[in-house]
Amino acid sequence: MGDVKANHFSVCFFLSVTTFRLLGRGMEICRRAFSSLSTKYKYLSVLKSADFVYNVEFARPQKSNALKLDMFSELRRIFQELTYTADCRCVILSGAGNNMTAGIDINDFSTLLQGSSDGARRSREIRKTLIQLQEDISAIEECPKPVIAAVHGACIGAGVDIITACCIRHATKDALFSVKEVDLGLAPDVGTLQRLPKVISNESLIRELVYTGRNFSGEEAAKYGLVSALYDDRESLIDGAVTLAKTIAAKSPVAVQTSKHSLNYSRDHTVTEGLKDIAIRNQLMLQSEDVVTAVTSQFSKEPAEFENY
Repeated sequence: MGDVKANHFSVCFFLSVTTFRLLGRGMEICRRAFSSLSTKYKYLSVLKSADFVYNVEFARPQKSNALKLDMFSELRRIFQELTYTADCRCVILSGAGNNMTAGIDINDFSTLLQGSSDGARRSREIRKTLIQLQEDISAIEECPKPVIAAVHGACIGAGVDIITACCIRHATKDALFSVKEVDLGLAPDVGTLQRLPKVISNESLIRELVYTGRNFSGEEAAKYGLVSALYDDRESLIDGAVTLAKTIAAKSPVAVQTSKHSLNYSRDHTVTEGLKDIAIRNQLMLQSEDVVTAVTSQFSKEPAEFENY
């Protein structure tokens, strides 16, 4: 009987070790596949702005970066890639040309109402597309790397959906924001109604902005708490965002990414649930070499150098 148990244990141990090794190899393959980030996208560009800092840019300036359906799917693919890009510790999201984004491309999205003449079947297709778009934008929030939205010019409609999925928002003083969907005869459906109340605590103001679709400036956005820093022009905005990103990237990536997870988790759960979650995570993360490296740096007054994560 003892031999049977011993053999059973040996088999289970072998299977466990083999599974662990296969999973490790799988993760290594994923990391290698994503290690050289592709910049060949049709509507967005990805550039490395500084060590450990990447800039994702809407690259349709001739159309004010109006958002086509394919731009949303590209956005998701990029942030999924950045998740596994080892030397990426912070991301800046910006727009080329004169605007962040003019919102959805009306011509492109008109196809949503086409298709089957049957209401039930057409409704299913519309729902499928909406869920896809929601997941595309949520990829920004789900990426463990901090994301800084650098907003200049117009940031309309779906642009607000996108920037509220970012960790930090900076803007130029003359930036123009609008929760525009009501003027198109529809309710925002890809994030603004869910995330904006988590960003701005004034419910009366949120309802005013959503119900009227009115424009508001960068200075107003700062007053409302939507953005945390203002700049005179796009150049100084990007410079400021890069400086902030470099500061974040110089910190322990384990600490920063765990903090992002905990902030997002705690936002959507009770205080007790948030405390339990961070206790579970930090029982692992406190064993990281980053803790020793950071503490040593504090005493030596020398910059810390952390391994990629």
